[in-house]
This record gives sequence, C-alpha cells and structure tokens, in this order.
Amino acid sequence: MTLNETHALVLFSGGQDSTTCLAWALERFERVETVGFDYGQRHRVELEARLVVLAALRRDFPHWAPKLGDDHVVDIAALAQVSETSLTRDVAIAMQANGLPNSFVPGRNLLFLTFAAAIAYRRGVKHLVTGVCETDYSGYPDCRDDTIKAMQIALNLGMETRFVVHTPLMAIDKAATWAMAERLGGQLLIDRIIEDTHTCYNGDRSTLHAWGYGCGACPACALRAAGWGRYEAGARTRTPKE
Repeated sequence: MTLNETHALVLFSGGQDSTTCLAWALERFERVETVGFDYGQRHRVELEARLVVLAALRRDFPHWAPKLGDDHVVDIAALAQVSETSLTRDVAIAMQANGLPNSFVPGRNLLFLTFAAAIAYRRGVKHLVTGVCETDYSGYPDCRDDTIKAMQIALNLGMETRFVVHTPLMAIDKAATWAMAERLGGQLLIDRIIEDTHTCYNGDRSTLHAWGYGCGACPACALRAAGWGRYEAGARTRTPKE
C-alpha cells in the first residue's frame, strides 16, 4: 500500500488538545482529514463542537481552509457497552482502588488509533496525529508515549505499511498547549478554542469561563483551567508594561 507523505489524519474530538493538534497538522501537511468517534460518551456535546470548530477554521483561517479535507465520524457504541466508567455511565467521577480515575475508558485510545489507521489505509494517508499527552493528563495509561510507540509498531506490522503516529503534545503541559495554539494561530485561534471547543466531562456548556465552557469542577476542566492560568501568567511576564 502506497501512502501519501503529504497527507495527515487527525484524531479530532473537538476539544482543546485535538484542535491544537489539527492546527499543528495544517501547518505541516498539504491535506488534512479528521476523524471523530461516537462511543456513547456522556459529553456527547463534543460531537457537535467539532463541527463548529471545523467550520470556524475554514472561515477564519483562509490559508488552512484549502488543506482541510474530509471529516469522518466512526460509531463505536460497543465501547460503552463494555465500559463501566464515568465517561460512559451517569456516575460521579472518582478515583479507583487501582489509582486510575473511573473516567478511564479501557482501550479507548487503542481503538481510536486502530480505526483511524484503517481509515488512513483506505485513504492512502501516511500520518496519524493524536493529542495524547503524558506530561499533564488524567493518568490514563493509553496516553503514554510507550503505548503510542507500541501501537505504531502494531499497526504497521498488522497492516504491512508505514504509518507515522505524531503526538505533538506528548511532552508538554496544558500551559504550553495554549502557547502552541497561540504560535500556530494567534489570538484568533485562542478565541476559537475558548468559545468553540469542548473538554468538560460533564458536557456542561452553560458557563463560559476565561478558558472556555465547562462545569469547572471535573478533572478535564481542572486541567484546562490550571493550564490557562499558567499560560496567562507567562503571557503577562512576556508582555512589556506600558
């Protein structure tokens, strides 16, 4: 199978991290497609948010718009059927005895990458881009660098091809993710991330905080808010006083 070296497929949820990764890919590749997953998540509003973000990127970033290719959504509802987690059930988010939060959906990122690779194989796309991170995250083992490297090997062996899996956020924290978005798309991209993306595990879009919509209490909101605070503090120190 011949894969196009200039094409990428971004695993795009409609959240802060995947939107930043999408901008990263649009700066580097000639054509960028996106894929999202409907797995019965309680924060299903992210499926709507991703369409809003894609429309905004096409509208507000004319140098990226011609590069944005097809968007794919894969229904993997079976994942919810085999997952007793706070992301697929209406239960409170809490830590488990094994030290992992009950928001961890076993196998989620492994399935995401497998389905993304299957689409990329069919579309002739060489590069897969995912927003996983092991620096500033919720403790999910399928976000670790070793896991992603092992998946790249497994996908290439299993499909007899040479995908490259990119993880632009793997070694940076949320503050640096905000800073990366600013470098890639300026204040306009920052505004789109704040107003259009969705991260909150509770699917709450009733309150717009400085960092975006969310309940402000779940782990996803806490990470995003803390990163925003550090990013803003750093921005203030970089800006000369009047």
